[in-house]
Amino acid sequence: GSRGFAYASGMAAITSLMFLFERGDHLVVTEDLYGGSYRLFEKLFQQFGLSFSYVDTSDVELVRRAIRPNTRALFVESLTNPLLKVADVAALAALCKDKGMLCIVDNTFLTPYLVRCLDLGADITVYSGSKYLSGHNDTVCGLVAVKDAALAEKVYFHQNGAGAVLGPQDSWLTIRGIKTLTIRMERQQENALALASWLKGHPGVGRVYYPGLAEHPGHDLMQRQCTGFGAMIAFEVTRPELVERLLMKTRLISFAESLGGVESLITFPKVQTHADIEPETLQRLGINDLLLRLSVGIEDKDDLIADLAQAFE
Repeated sequence: GSRGFAYASGMAAITSLMFLFERGDHLVVTEDLYGGSYRLFEKLFQQFGLSFSYVDTSDVELVRRAIRPNTRALFVESLTNPLLKVADVAALAALCKDKGMLCIVDNTFLTPYLVRCLDLGADITVYSGSKYLSGHNDTVCGLVAVKDAALAEKVYFHQNGAGAVLGPQDSWLTIRGIKTLTIRMERQQENALALASWLKGHPGVGRVYYPGLAEHPGHDLMQRQCTGFGAMIAFEVTRPELVERLLMKTRLISFAESLGGVESLITFPKVQTHADIEPETLQRLGINDLLLRLSVGIEDKDDLIADLAQAFE
């Protein structure tokens, strides 16, 4: 990128990027995206005249069909939250270029260590730096990288005008965290594959979403596009009572909303991270009463498996 920017939070970063658009502009957006992003778009920016269409951005043709004459950008999660659908960033960026649109990629789950979206043609990448980049669940941060210098100047103007900057202590914590990103991600991915494989064979689990599994629909694309599969897992249990059991009985894995840190965390997306999305939309997407999301940390993988096993009992 030509320039990078640090914000007070990931949501502050996305908010600042929305200042690039004007009343009447339309954006195409990943449908199963982080609930906070959905809330920002639907509850705040719609009142200022922006409109949003939500599509499955793992399907380039569906994105193409959603484009209108007033569409100005695509906002896509490289790996979606929480269903872990994989976006073909290069193909989507090429489509955006052809249509004269900006391609903005939220690359929080994969980090620039696993996929370099600007190299694949994206115009802007955005991160919740609170997650993998900081890596220790001890700071809140948003980061943006912009490819084109003229566009970066606009982003700088908006950040400066709104004052959405990161404080010095949080900047220091983020820089400290980035120093260990490589070794953390390698360990977390190793653990995630072990846990996903174990969950796949458990009788209490009906479905596992993890792109590192060969049967995942995005597995081959990620092999071509990325250097790894990340450390986020989503899975459906077979009975509703297992949800509470796993959330309350795990001892090593904490029941908490965040992700990407050295500690493993488990979340119930329907009532936590995605509570602001309409119930019918959640049901259509598969964010249901049986779905749990697991952010895998750097603990010993056998200890993590043992913790899940005892919670299932």
